[in-house]
Amino acid sequence: MNLESPKVTVQKSAQDLFDQLTDVKNFEKLMPDNIAKFEVTGEDAFIFGLKGMPEIKLKMKDKVAPNKIVLGAASDKLPFTLTSNIDTISDSESAVQLFFEGEFNAMMAMMVKGPISKFIETLANNMHKL
Repeated sequence: MNLESPKVTVQKSAQDLFDQLTDVKNFEKLMPDNIAKFEVTGEDAFIFGLKGMPEIKLKMKDKVAPNKIVLGAASDKLPFTLTSNIDTISDSESAVQLFFEGEFNAMMAMMVKGPISKFIETLANNMHKL
C-alpha cells in the first residue's frame, strides 16, 4: 500500500528542515490534535498513539542530507516506512512531501488507508510549525 501527502512549501532551507526532521522529538509538533501519546524512546525513535488506534513505534532507518529521511516501524508485525522527501526551492524555502509504504493484507489495508492518509496529510500540513 502506497500513500502520499500533498507537497507543502515550508519557509526553511532544505538543510534546516532536514535538521528539524532528523531530531525525532520535533515530530511531536507535527502530530494531529487527537494525539493520545507521544514519547521519545531514544535518539532515533519515538512512540505515538492516536485516539482509537494502537500505539506505533517509529525508528530512523535512513537519512540522506538534506533531501530524504526514512522512518520505519520498529515492529515487524506491521512493516511500513514513512519517507520525507525534501526539495530545495531557494535558500530560505523548501518543499516537502511524505510517502507511506506498507505491506498489509487487503482487509487491513482497507481499514487503515483512510486514517493513515489523513495522518500523513496532517503531518505535512504542520511542517510550518517546525
